[in-house]
Amino acid sequence: MTATTTATAQATPSALTEPARPSLAILTAVEVRKMVDTRAGRWLLILIGLTAVAMMPVILFAADKDDQSLMEFLSASQIGVTLLLPVLGILSITSEWSQRTALSTFCLTPERHRVVIAKLAGGSALAAVFVAVGTVTAVLARTVGAVTGQSGGSWDLPISGLGKMLLLAVIALLSGAAFGMAFMNSPLAIVLYFVLPTVWTTLGQMVHWLKGPAGWLDTNRTLSAIGDANVSAGEWARAGTSLLVWLLIPMVIGLIRLSRREVK
Repeated sequence: MTATTTATAQATPSALTEPARPSLAILTAVEVRKMVDTRAGRWLLILIGLTAVAMMPVILFAADKDDQSLMEFLSASQIGVTLLLPVLGILSITSEWSQRTALSTFCLTPERHRVVIAKLAGGSALAAVFVAVGTVTAVLARTVGAVTGQSGGSWDLPISGLGKMLLLAVIALLSGAAFGMAFMNSPLAIVLYFVLPTVWTTLGQMVHWLKGPAGWLDTNRTLSAIGDANVSAGEWARAGTSLLVWLLIPMVIGLIRLSRREVK
């Protein structure tokens, strides 16, 4: 009886000293901090914010007065998100290998899929923040336009329109992360992310027999339709098909590569 009690007492402290698995919320917070703390990530975030502010005078002085609606200002504020947020998504994946932090990351969290989920969740949270920042910027710009008599468009900002802006921002982030996982190299992933869709768009416009498939696979066309007020079921189908090719397939390939790549 005494031996059993002693053995149990000795086993209990060792069990208590085993580190608990970090929750997904903690992992997400860590990944957000890693995106913000690096010099490249910090400057990308600053440039996205500056782009939103810089686009407001362009709308105020270049667009027709009746076209200067609140929704138009919001759309303009998201240009930086569309162009630069994918780069942040790429760097969030590839920096683990270029900065040689993969060893500590995947040793502390061996379940690599949880790290990927945390990265995608953290990036999506940043996308939501920039949609909110763009909304505030758009409201301020529309107010300036109203006070100065420069703007005469609608003040309406439907929830559906705001939701579509958020959807496009998250898609941009996820697409960049997918390319980062598929190629595992920052310069290569960034170049191919911008070059491949551009080449496909050009070929779809120049080659006659590619115009039909381009209507389904050209993200420049299919995703721009999402921002319209009335999106048909066919346009949603085209957007989904193009995302299957440019987002889902690279992400699946990237997840396979990430799960098999040796950490050293």
